Amino acid sequence: MIKVFSASWALFLGIFMLMIGNGLQGTLLGLRGEQEGFTTFELSVVMSAYFLGFLFSSKATPLLIQRVGHVRVFAALGSTISAVLILYPVLVEPWAWVLGRVMIGFCFCGVYVTAESWLNDASDNENRGKALSIYMIVQMAGIVAAQYIISRGDVSGYILFIVPSVLVSLAFAPILLSVRPVPAFSQTKPLSLPRLIEASPLACVGMFLLGGIFAAQFGMSAVYGLKAGLTVNQISVFVSTIYIAALVAQYPIGWISDRIDRRILVLITTTVGGIGAMLAFLIPGNFTIILIGAALVGGTSNPLYALLIAYANDYLEKDDMAAASGGLLFINGVGAIAGPLIVGWVMDTFGAEGFWLFSSILLLAIAAYAAYRMTRRTRSNLEFETVPYSPVAATTTPLIAEIAQEVYIDTEEVDSDAK
Repeated sequence: MIKVFSASWALFLGIFMLMIGNGLQGTLLGLRGEQEGFTTFELSVVMSAYFLGFLFSSKATPLLIQRVGHVRVFAALGSTISAVLILYPVLVEPWAWVLGRVMIGFCFCGVYVTAESWLNDASDNENRGKALSIYMIVQMAGIVAAQYIISRGDVSGYILFIVPSVLVSLAFAPILLSVRPVPAFSQTKPLSLPRLIEASPLACVGMFLLGGIFAAQFGMSAVYGLKAGLTVNQISVFVSTIYIAALVAQYPIGWISDRIDRRILVLITTTVGGIGAMLAFLIPGNFTIILIGAALVGGTSNPLYALLIAYANDYLEKDDMAAASGGLLFINGVGAIAGPLIVGWVMDTFGAEGFWLFSSILLLAIAAYAAYRMTRRTRSNLEFETVPYSPVAATTTPLIAEIAQEVYIDTEEVDSDAK
């Protein structure tokens, strides 16, 4: 892994700075919006807008790259991100922030797709899995670092908006000066929805509900923190706990998933996460309980993302895996758009703790559906060969998911040759 990192350190450094910028703007807008008197519904619309732009960009960016090339797309989208970040404290209006979030979501997805295409080009069959793991670690580290920066700044001022703008701009340098241009790619078209549902109803339903949970974590956690009476420092620790737990739990859950019926693991993880969220809902105001809830929800829901992709792959031919990942990520994106809107309504109805109630209901709903699916489809581990699990972060794009599919396929082929 050290060899992979040393070969692409500049690319990972650029991605790290991009993730700090993205992690900053997500939490910062929730905090600043509360100070400016935005309603919970207005903030939920603002947060939802990011995922709308992200989802649309996942389809549009490959076309842009084919037309003008990686470098121009990367520079244009990155410059737009920097401009929008600076405009947030200037145009303090819900409608302006909604438009800004749509643009930010579109541009960040495009920037990720471009950077990930370079990452894929710099990897080969032997080290692609390690590169994917480092990429996920860098993503999580960037989001956690962003929370620390917020805890040291003034939310009511301009500096915290300037910092992510500068970081995004600086991220261009190590990436553009260290990587070679790669040919434009054509993104795999997703499988049709009926085909996906036929292959794995659990993966489709789970991905949709999981999208809402991720959106709540990424967009509404800061809003929850303020409404629950937490300080800015406590909110930073709370959000960081979600992503640190996600990183720590990813590999143990992945190791277990390759050895047991994945539906059992889906049932266990979602039940644990749902109970953790319900605990925080029933015992409000206790910061220790809040952190326990954050660790349990973050540590179960984020690995579940890769777990559901791997489970769907178990029932697909290798040629369909990349196409399925695009379809599952689209389903997840639709759920993410709806997530902030629904959790905002729940928080208005039940108070700040509605944040936990929302997460608990969705996680337990996935658990219930996993239990139901186990009664509808039998599976013998002695006769059934699973596809190897590969860690994929919840902030992924369709391109990185397709890279993960290559890891699945390469691993399977190596195992077949060994036999």
